[in-house]
Amino acid sequence: MADAKIAKLQSAVAELNQISENEKSGFISLVSRYLSGEAEQIEWSKIQTPTDEVVVPYDTLSPPPEDLEATKKLLDKLAVLKLNGGLGTTMGCTGPKSVIEVRNGFTFLDLIVIQIESLNKKYGCKVPLLLMNSFNTHDDTQKIVEKYANSNIEIHTFNQSQYPRLVMEDFQPLPSKGHAGKDGWYPPGHGDVFPSLMNSGKLDALLSQGKEYVFIANSDNLGAIVDIKILNHLINNQNEYCMEVTPKTLADVKGGTLISYEGRVQLLEIAQVPDAHVNEFKSIEKFKIFNTNNLWVNLKAIKRLVEADALKMEIIPNPKEVDGVKVLQLETAAGAAIRFFDHAIGINVPRSRFLPVKATSDLLLVQSDLYTLVDGFVIRNKARTNPSNPSIELGPEFKKVANFLSRFKSIPSIVELDSLKVSGDVWFGEGVVLKGNVSIAAKSGVKLEISDGAVLENKVINGPEDI
Repeated sequence: MADAKIAKLQSAVAELNQISENEKSGFISLVSRYLSGEAEQIEWSKIQTPTDEVVVPYDTLSPPPEDLEATKKLLDKLAVLKLNGGLGTTMGCTGPKSVIEVRNGFTFLDLIVIQIESLNKKYGCKVPLLLMNSFNTHDDTQKIVEKYANSNIEIHTFNQSQYPRLVMEDFQPLPSKGHAGKDGWYPPGHGDVFPSLMNSGKLDALLSQGKEYVFIANSDNLGAIVDIKILNHLINNQNEYCMEVTPKTLADVKGGTLISYEGRVQLLEIAQVPDAHVNEFKSIEKFKIFNTNNLWVNLKAIKRLVEADALKMEIIPNPKEVDGVKVLQLETAAGAAIRFFDHAIGINVPRSRFLPVKATSDLLLVQSDLYTLVDGFVIRNKARTNPSNPSIELGPEFKKVANFLSRFKSIPSIVELDSLKVSGDVWFGEGVVLKGNVSIAAKSGVKLEISDGAVLENKVINGPEDI
């Protein structure tokens, strides 16, 4: 049955002239793997907690060379790749997420460029920046990158694959059914970074420049900066792959974790966990770390594995609906590739290397006095004694960036804040200070204004009289 489905799909895909032969064969191979149901079930009893050899504590890494010349040599082996395929739709923006302004008028992309510029300047090295776009972000990113034409870094952009969405009912490609627009297609997750690096010619170009490692991270993770200590460790120990993990808090219970399984290190995602063990997976006791998606990968190893078609990562089925038609998109994650590389390790890094901006509540953190900006690096304020960040929940009125910005005359001081909950039609004046646990809930139909300079400490506010 599966064979007939694949044969029919293959002939339909052959007709799609919007995509390359590489994309067609990559897509067919992904669907074949999905249909053959080769996803091995994880045997729960075989899961072992990784040792410190496999997940290395950051504090035990040797210090990098102090010598500028030796550091330059290390950095000249590195390329930085940011995953730039995502749109800012969750936050009410239409273009690439990386062009949302994060701090002092700088976008994610500005900060990334400034960071690499200061690195190249300080050490006299030439670390290039690669941006992996999707067909959704490509055109906008091309325009934006022009403004960095005079910077001292080489910026390369390339596209990840474009695959057709599958109609659930008959397993045919959506674009074959008259869906000619963008919604007929999807980018198949960041696991696609490895074949796309190769297919775009960027991988061979990097190798010919003497590059050995690529540092891959999400463009919205402000903590993902080049770390010479990690690079030094990987080169000295010939680790082909390294995943940065960090201790789980209750906010991260769904994040993938590293396990030792049948003698290899691998990523365990919540989707692979049998229902009976989901609560155990979410507990902080047994699985103490999670994947930050900051990955360091050896370029020659990528080439070897892509050429051998050996990167068969777990498939993540993502069902969607387009104009009432139920469709399926099959995706893979870059972190799941860890088990195919030799001497792969995790490094248990400080939480400061994981500072993603997924929603406006995260934007509030990074725009506040909790952080300062130095050379494109977002640095935490030493005045904050609590190692963890305040938990922030903003209501739907704050979901879109534009609305969020209009509701704050200035971002409140939150150095001494533990938690903030805001719901309803709430507006913040200038210079507001929030401390302890603050909850502000405007009743339906009531506009609640927090006046300039207000100091709210451990307060529950339901109306003007409570301020």
